[in-house]
Amino acid sequence: MKKTSSLFSIPYMAWLFLFVLAPVALIAWNSFFDINGHFTLANFQTFFSSGTYLKMSFNSVLYAGIVSFITLLISYPAAYLLTKLKHKQLWLMLVILPTWINLLLKAYAFMGIFGQQGGINAFLTFIGIGPKQILFTDFSFLFVAAYIELPFMLLPIFNALDDIDQNLIYASDDLGANAWQTFQKVIFPLSLNGVRAGVQSVFIPSLSLFMLTRLIGGNRVITLGTAIEQHFLITQNKGMGSTIGVILILVMVAIMWLTKERKA
Repeated sequence: MKKTSSLFSIPYMAWLFLFVLAPVALIAWNSFFDINGHFTLANFQTFFSSGTYLKMSFNSVLYAGIVSFITLLISYPAAYLLTKLKHKQLWLMLVILPTWINLLLKAYAFMGIFGQQGGINAFLTFIGIGPKQILFTDFSFLFVAAYIELPFMLLPIFNALDDIDQNLIYASDDLGANAWQTFQKVIFPLSLNGVRAGVQSVFIPSLSLFMLTRLIGGNRVITLGTAIEQHFLITQNKGMGSTIGVILILVMVAIMWLTKERKA
């Protein structure tokens, strides 16, 4: 039995090594080399001494935090409502299915919607307001990013709420608690694991978004993901790009530690 279990673990271990450990190790190794291939610590010195990189870091955390907050505000009530419906799994699928279209297709679709000749500006012109600059703004970037990340917040919260023992809620009612007290003392604490998982699933990917910053933000929204893209594809400074990647990995690990489940 143990031998069979060991055999089944081989594909997982191979996947873990090839697609997680090896890329992280390669990024960490390349971060210690400059553009000419010489070993150096100057990349890290440049990052922490540059106002530009520090501003990018702040923007990355800020935008990721806002996107996480927006998706949480939408997802928690939506997930709670879905758990009360009769065919909740079907409704859940219908809610999240449109958000799983290819990322590039969604980006181009929103470019058409928010553009000067798009649907929103056509409506604004129709009601007499006139066209507005919506595309290539912070609003458009945050709106599209929140839309794309929404299912990754919704699913874990829905699962956490759906797993709550209804007898606990009935007991709260029997003890005289009102709806708000039941939510505050029973439902929300028991769903915190789902909230933590959702925050991890949204905040961490949002730190390094680069396609949306270019297509939707029009490079007015500059994050560390944009900097990594520039260093690898434009300047060919893989060492500096890897350095920023290492910083992002460390930030992601810190976020995972801060949002991990804690025993009472």
